[in-house]
Amino acid sequence: MGTPVTPYVEVDLARQRLRLFKGVQVLADYSVSTARNGGGELYNSECTPRGKHVIRAKIGCGYPLGTVLIERRPSGEIYTAELRRKYPKRDWILTRILWLSGVEPGRNRGGEVDTLRRCVYIHGAPDDVNMGVPGSRGCIRMRNADVVELFDRVSIGTPVLILENS
Repeated sequence: MGTPVTPYVEVDLARQRLRLFKGVQVLADYSVSTARNGGGELYNSECTPRGKHVIRAKIGCGYPLGTVLIERRPSGEIYTAELRRKYPKRDWILTRILWLSGVEPGRNRGGEVDTLRRCVYIHGAPDDVNMGVPGSRGCIRMRNADVVELFDRVSIGTPVLILENS
C-alpha cells in the first residue's frame, strides 16, 4: 500500500484563489479576498502572512450562514445590510473561522511575525464583499457558502501554504 495523501490548502495571493488539494488533484477552487496591504508577516501590518501554516482551530461548526463572530465568539447577530449600516467600521467575520498558525520559526511563527498571535483566519465575509481582489485586513475572506464547504472538508492540522507568486 502507498502512503496516504494528506489534503492541503493553497492560497495564491497573486490570483486571489484558494484551492484544496489531495496530492495533485484539485478538490475545490474558490475565489477569495486577501489583504489589501499584500503579503507580509509583521504584527499590525494588516498583511496576509506567507509561507507554511496549519489550521490550528476550527470555529463555528453548525452556526447559521451569516453568524457574526467577534473575538471568535458568536455575537448573537446574523449579518444584514442594516447591521452593516449600523456598524460601518466593523471588520465583518462571518459564519466560520479556520484559525491559522505559522510553522516556520522567524518567518511566520514567534516574535513579531506570529500568524496565530496576529489572529489571521480564513473566514466568511458579507455577500457584497468583492472576491478576487485584495481587500481584507490580513485574513483570507471567502463567501459564506464556500467557507462552510471548506470547513467541512478540512481538519485541525491541515497544512495551508500561502504563496505570493505561484
